[in-house]
Amino acid sequence: MPFIPHTDADVAEMLDAIGAGNIDELFDEIPPALRAGGLDGIPSGLTEMEVSRLMQGRARADGQPLCFIGAGAYEHHIPAAVWQITTRGEFYSAYTPYQAEASQGTLQVVYEFQSMMTALTGLDVSNASLYDGASALAEAILMAVRANRKSNSKRVLLPRNLHPAYRRTIRGLVGNQGIELVEVPFDSTTGQTPVARFDAAAAGGDFAAAVIAQPNFFGALEDVDAITDWAHARNTLVIGVVNPVALAVLSPPGDWGETGADIACGEGQPLGMPLASGGPYLGFLTCKQGYVRQIPGRIAGKTLDAEGKVGYTLTLQAREQHIRRSKATSNICTNQGLLVTAATIHMAILGAEGLERVAASCHANTRRLGELLCEIPGVEPVFDGPIFHEQALRLPSASTEVLGKLAEQDILGGFDLGGDYPELAPAILICATELRTEEEMLAFRDQLAAILSNA
Repeated sequence: MPFIPHTDADVAEMLDAIGAGNIDELFDEIPPALRAGGLDGIPSGLTEMEVSRLMQGRARADGQPLCFIGAGAYEHHIPAAVWQITTRGEFYSAYTPYQAEASQGTLQVVYEFQSMMTALTGLDVSNASLYDGASALAEAILMAVRANRKSNSKRVLLPRNLHPAYRRTIRGLVGNQGIELVEVPFDSTTGQTPVARFDAAAAGGDFAAAVIAQPNFFGALEDVDAITDWAHARNTLVIGVVNPVALAVLSPPGDWGETGADIACGEGQPLGMPLASGGPYLGFLTCKQGYVRQIPGRIAGKTLDAEGKVGYTLTLQAREQHIRRSKATSNICTNQGLLVTAATIHMAILGAEGLERVAASCHANTRRLGELLCEIPGVEPVFDGPIFHEQALRLPSASTEVLGKLAEQDILGGFDLGGDYPELAPAILICATELRTEEEMLAFRDQLAAILSNA
């Protein structure tokens, strides 16, 4: 809250109106032993001007480093109009649209978001969003296990080249619900998970679903058509984890194989959301029409009222707030409405052509950055498969130390792969979005070369 209008006199007047002598009397039902007491370590308050000066100084001290990190959160250009519109009071202060007659604007935005996500993924139905990409995948797995009537299994094939944070989140959310996650190793040459690896991990067993990341965590592109057809031949549902920007130039999950993926999900952060120290972001989830009653969260629908006018309303709310908890598909209690608004405005401003140009620029920049860095002796690609806008590079020196020295020069040089994939160390994952210029990439190369020459 940027401004609190109540003076001491205002507070005293309000307390007098309710018959309380002071603020402590408002909480007199709390036993004294449970109260926090004083905050002796907190200094005296600062004035607004002093607070502004302090925070501006801290922001300057942080600097403005060049970011070459991707790994699931990406620094893209965000048109100024996106957040100028998103933070208008009509959107910024809007609450859950339970009363459709009072929430037509919010409901229309959600409906437009759903329409755009189904267009991007090539599937029939989208929900109103989830908390983030990792939790969206967890919900997709739960959904697939419920929806697959041709399998009696609660086993799911999970590739090891899926984002490590996603894998940890999934294990935390579904691991205690009787679902077994069977890890599928990736090919050490290409970074991909070919059909043969899925087949070996399945070993002829019954599986409810198989997860395919496109692109995967290393930025490598999978043979999604072959894997999808292999899974469907085994009565296994396919869950695609996708980057929404990449979908502007890659085949959408709905077109994978003969009949398409069954469910698609992912992180919406690239669609108009700043890095913001890790969030808040939004997760999206789409599916085929046949699984619509298993999709978690909310769906906004478009209809006609009694006078024939277009109207929007919430529909198929199979959540614990609307039906018996035991019948709910999910215990998610909200959607990321404000971020959905930003994503919808962002996609509307860019349009299909603009999003495709962003994707093409990201791909070209990452290829160029990889070429420049591999000019340095000892730096080489870890994998030789096709990539989108991330690439794994092997270094001749300890990657943790190299990245630390780059950070001292205001260059965030990539994600250290050694922690999650020790067999790849010393290696980093680099990314160059449309924001990175030739001069910035040359500066990265020169600084890395200098650091490695002195190692």
